[in-house]
Amino acid sequence: MANSAQAEKRARQNHKLRASNAAMRSILRTAIKKVRKAIADGDKDLAKQTFSVSMSVIDRVADKKIIHKNKASRHKSRLSAAVKSMA
Repeated sequence: MANSAQAEKRARQNHKLRASNAAMRSILRTAIKKVRKAIADGDKDLAKQTFSVSMSVIDRVADKKIIHKNKASRHKSRLSAAVKSMA
């Protein structure tokens, strides 16, 4: 338990930041799942549309350093390849 005012404040800040990061991580995962579902369903137009939306989500999460920039790049690359390979 925090013993000083400074430590109590840091605990409060960490709690809020952790909740914010968890929410952003959840938004990221949902965006990726939407693209994968559109690809699995074979709907190329929907896949392209959700892919463009998910790109901004991935970049936003990476800019806030919730995930590493290389992980963001890897997600974008793999999703892009999957959308392009649709018949």
